[in-house]
Amino acid sequence: MLSDIEIAQNAPIKHIKEIAASLNISNDDLEYYGKYKAKLPLKLINQEKISKNHLILVTAVTPTPAGEGKTTMSVGLVDGLNKIGENAIAILREPSLGPVFGLKGGAAGGGYAQVIPMEDINLHFTGDFAAIEKANNLLAALIDHNLQNSKRSLQIDPRSITWKRVIDLNDRALRHTVIGLGGNQNGMVREDGFNITPASEIMAILCMSQSLDDLKLRLGNIYIGQTYAGTPVFARDLNAVGAMTILLKDAIKPNLVQTLEGNPAILHGGPFASIAQGTNSILATKMGLSLAEYVVTEAGFGADLGAEKFFDIKCRTSGLRPKAVVMVTTIRAMRHHGGAKKAILDQPQAEKVLKGCENLGKHLENMRHFGMKAIVAINRFPTDTAEEIAIVKDFCAKFGIKAIESKGFAEGGRGMVEIAEEVRNLVSNNESNFSPLYDLDLPFEEKIKTIATKIYGADDVAYSVKAKMQLKQINELGFGKLPVCMAKTPKSLTDDERKIGRPKDFIINIREFEYAAGAGFVIPILGEIMRMPGLPNIPAAESMDIDECGKINGLS
Repeated sequence: MLSDIEIAQNAPIKHIKEIAASLNISNDDLEYYGKYKAKLPLKLINQEKISKNHLILVTAVTPTPAGEGKTTMSVGLVDGLNKIGENAIAILREPSLGPVFGLKGGAAGGGYAQVIPMEDINLHFTGDFAAIEKANNLLAALIDHNLQNSKRSLQIDPRSITWKRVIDLNDRALRHTVIGLGGNQNGMVREDGFNITPASEIMAILCMSQSLDDLKLRLGNIYIGQTYAGTPVFARDLNAVGAMTILLKDAIKPNLVQTLEGNPAILHGGPFASIAQGTNSILATKMGLSLAEYVVTEAGFGADLGAEKFFDIKCRTSGLRPKAVVMVTTIRAMRHHGGAKKAILDQPQAEKVLKGCENLGKHLENMRHFGMKAIVAINRFPTDTAEEIAIVKDFCAKFGIKAIESKGFAEGGRGMVEIAEEVRNLVSNNESNFSPLYDLDLPFEEKIKTIATKIYGADDVAYSVKAKMQLKQINELGFGKLPVCMAKTPKSLTDDERKIGRPKDFIINIREFEYAAGAGFVIPILGEIMRMPGLPNIPAAESMDIDECGKINGLS
């Protein structure tokens, strides 16, 4: 079979104005980025249409190293819905260069369920990440300038500064740095560090904003640290908001592209679900619901992270009401969560699959906490056996849930028709009644405990001494009524990545808190989660190249 990039490069591609025309978007409303990409103006968002159309979430079991294929599933489902005569659009996140050059090698779907132009999407695309990076680093520069500028100093205590610079690469050497070396003219010497761009609060803010004015308000609310006297300092105190907004004036607009089958897709934003909300922008989702009857979107990592944050943060803030959930799994993932050894994960192991289904079952139970009805999509691979697939289907049937084999990777929309028809049935029968997991007026510790016990299955929550001190500060700063955005390993339902499957008898440990007041949530840090990943033993970048004709290879 051809590689992903070969499939994408060989596929016919329509001019972006044809894709826009299929959505009744005027050519005058397109901001072209070449022939195959365009930005869309926010005026296309129509609240009346949003309330009439249908939002579908694609999520997954606890992820495994091989990946379960949420993006592939999302793209394939859109193609499948269009195959059965429905008007559907995909609303997805933009890939980060860190994972592209690190482990993944690309994140635009796979096989015959991809969004194109694949190379552009995986690389610089329309420059949104670069704009976010510049806005973030402008604020960092203004902070350090204020420390140096005695005449206009806010008397910020450098030990309290929480804001870091960002770069969209996996570079572990930048996690902890010392800046200002070389003398007084080079700034104040202090400890600093870099996060990866998707971990920037600017990324989270862009994806939570609902207008340019809302973006400005949120940028101003960024918590920086405090003065020597203990007064909190925000980005607005540095007069940073106007300039930061200027840098984001185009990045706030969603990006229109297409699937391999010529169906519309909007890509916008890309926060990670392990450290932020893990979903595309509210504006992109609302625009999709203004343009098409069915909107298929995804949330990062497993349902305990991406889906929980999609429901409790994004949907609560925006007023969006999803209609159905597609839970993605693979037989390989069930073997993994059943305890199969890595060396033989591709070998049939029915007993491991049955054991691994406990992880799937926990995620399906969690969807009920939100009032959501789900179907299970089994991403089919050649090493899967009929016996193993039957085990998963029988397991799901005990929950009253239908499990269907997905063949979108190999067959595109044609291989997704059965899943598309079942999604349409769920929507038509109004089988979901969405509600968030917790009330915002609950004490902050109670909100955390609700997520830990109901979604993760923990017995209780424990706090470090630092976290206990910060809990008091959260309430003093007025952040206690904000939603919770848990930062934890995606590899386990616990805060210990080694505990696979459905662990029991465990406690969630809160190490510290980070404040994302601009984005509108507080982040408990569980375990040793990091905001700057490192490269794997063999980075995907080592296999990439470009020839004299400009043809790229090695992306996957």
